[in-house]
Amino acid sequence: MSIPQAEALPPSPPRLILASTSPYRRALLERLGLPFDCMRPACDEDAYKRVILDPRQLAETLAWVKAESVAKLEPSAVVIGGDQVCVCDGTIHDKPGTAARAVEQLETLQGRSHRLLTAVCVVAAGRGRFHLDETTLHMRALSRQAIERYVERDSPLDCAGAYKLESRGIVLFEQIDTADHTAITGIPLLALTSILNELGFSIP
Repeated sequence: MSIPQAEALPPSPPRLILASTSPYRRALLERLGLPFDCMRPACDEDAYKRVILDPRQLAETLAWVKAESVAKLEPSAVVIGGDQVCVCDGTIHDKPGTAARAVEQLETLQGRSHRLLTAVCVVAAGRGRFHLDETTLHMRALSRQAIERYVERDSPLDCAGAYKLESRGIVLFEQIDTADHTAITGIPLLALTSILNELGFSIP
């Protein structure tokens, strides 16, 4: 009597790690329905910001450094790093950190157009796969009183550009030009899904 051979199980996908503790990026990645872990990257962002003046290069470099710092600790994992740069007329606007700085940033951006550059880097087996998404946002003309009221209600202190578009910040804008609205929150999911599919992850 022949003994039936057990069917070989398909290989399980590698561990997926988000090199970020951002609640916004975590919520975005959860939308893909994949199990993943979060790890804080070892990255001195201010050191890079002092020497890299080109906004695109800065966003891509920080996304790579964040992902690579975690990949060194977990070399068998697939690691996702991301970064976002807000730029208006060549000036980079960082996360404000305080309500006063948030009001100052929004006073600079109101009535004008600016760009959000969102970079994602996926490191697998020592190789980085990059995508950079560029969004142009046209902010309404706003009074200081309206800006202060918005900052008090939405508290966008940890957001580049000092607004939360996924929350009350949407009312600040009259037009948004983007290929992927998820990039505005922190990760371009359209590009990331394509990259992860290429790496063997099943989505959906």
